[in-house]
Amino acid sequence: MIQTEMLIIGSGIAGLSLALKASKFCKVSIITKKEISDTATQKAQGGIACVVDKSDSFDSHIKDTLSAGAGLCNEKAVRDMVYQAPERIKELIELGVNFTKSQTTHCGYELGLEGAHSNRRIFHAGDMTGKEIQQVLAQQVLENKNIDIYQYHTAIDLILDEQNICRGAFVLDNKNAKVETFLSKATVIAGGGTGKTYLYTTNPDIATGDGVAMAYRAGADISNMEFIQFHPTCFYNKIEKSFLISEAVRGEGAVLRLQNGEPFMQKYHPLKELAPRDIVSRAIDVELKNSGDEFVYLDISSKKKDFITKHFPGIYAKCLQYNIDITKDMIPVVPAAHFLCGGIKIDEHGRTSIENLFAIGESACSGVHGANRLASNSLLEGCVYASNVSQYCKDIASKEFVKFEPSFKYERNTNKSDVDFVKNWKTIRNLSWQNLGITRNNKDLAFALDKIREIKKTIDKNFTLSSLTTDSIEMRNIICIAELIALCAISRKESRGAHFNTDYPKLLPDAKDTIINNRHEK
Repeated sequence: MIQTEMLIIGSGIAGLSLALKASKFCKVSIITKKEISDTATQKAQGGIACVVDKSDSFDSHIKDTLSAGAGLCNEKAVRDMVYQAPERIKELIELGVNFTKSQTTHCGYELGLEGAHSNRRIFHAGDMTGKEIQQVLAQQVLENKNIDIYQYHTAIDLILDEQNICRGAFVLDNKNAKVETFLSKATVIAGGGTGKTYLYTTNPDIATGDGVAMAYRAGADISNMEFIQFHPTCFYNKIEKSFLISEAVRGEGAVLRLQNGEPFMQKYHPLKELAPRDIVSRAIDVELKNSGDEFVYLDISSKKKDFITKHFPGIYAKCLQYNIDITKDMIPVVPAAHFLCGGIKIDEHGRTSIENLFAIGESACSGVHGANRLASNSLLEGCVYASNVSQYCKDIASKEFVKFEPSFKYERNTNKSDVDFVKNWKTIRNLSWQNLGITRNNKDLAFALDKIREIKKTIDKNFTLSSLTTDSIEMRNIICIAELIALCAISRKESRGAHFNTDYPKLLPDAKDTIINNRHEK
């Protein structure tokens, strides 16, 4: 057994920010499936939204967030996040994050503009903001003697006592194929998103919804899983893995065009390319279905070469690898699963419905994103809730450990192959893409749920018989996530934000969260 005062599952901006704050008053252990920097944060291009300019206001940022959230945001949570933003940005700068500077702004930093924002308020580090933040936080964590890092460790399930209090987690040491028991006073899920449930995603391979699936199996409340935000512009390529073309490219004037060169966003929204992501994604989806084409183009070639290479050096270099010079060529793009707006339901302190279990970042549903996340609010949310959880956990960390011995033990036949088990991966991702995607309908949702439950029975049975591997753990989790998305989508009898059902195209007058748990099944 490994005993720690705080166990953090995940090593993105939320998990690392929390670890650094909590290490000032307790011993922290971080587990992460691969290396510390294999996270969605590492891939984030755009930046962090924060009001600092005199022409901007907190009320404006709040209004933009509420508008994008399509009536489902928790306004108190949004207000708290927006008002905390300057302090959280200041902390990152003090840690050494090198945001792009400018001599033309009173704050001294270049502020970007992204879709659905009414002002320039995006702090960024070129077009590799997440990479800059991840590297700085990771270095600080690795040098902190009060933080233990367990890389290549995969969480399997949460540990609960007889009073339904979370006491830690069972974790697989990937390299040694050994199950370890982590006991903690406070357990925090910061495991990122669910993008790998879909065939096309901007997410890294680690984004298999592990944290949400574990919390659901433990009986925690899960909320708004139907709101999967699809990023409108993912680089299209049949052979290589897709990668994100930042929202900031459209923010700086890029135009979406059909393959014949015609622009089309003017037909869908007065803001055109700067409309909220759900609207842009659906517009592209409609045009592709109408034309039969596999992709549309994103065109920023009207800007000068120096401007493009300065603002988007990473995207410029990456596209050149595919013989596309974005200073003169158009970029082939498709929408792709990008961000989970729902997740494990939490309050303002990051608390879940299970005592001593917390959730932050993309795994959590704090209410700030509502039915559709406003661009560049996600990194900010991670920092804000890391601070909130840290403050709340000071009291928990000061208490004595409760003596506890888990009665359940993970035992597996390590000689049994799980090849047949993991072959379902592509089937699930195709099923989710076709039936739980950008545009949904009742028939497809019902079909998906039946098929998912059929596959889930096989996976759950094989999971108990096969050897424990990262693949088997992830497979068990993505089928759980697919089921949760389907259940939540079926229960919502309207179209709102990132959820669009052609059988219920209208918006209901009362905005309500979808809340689901498995406690009734126990």
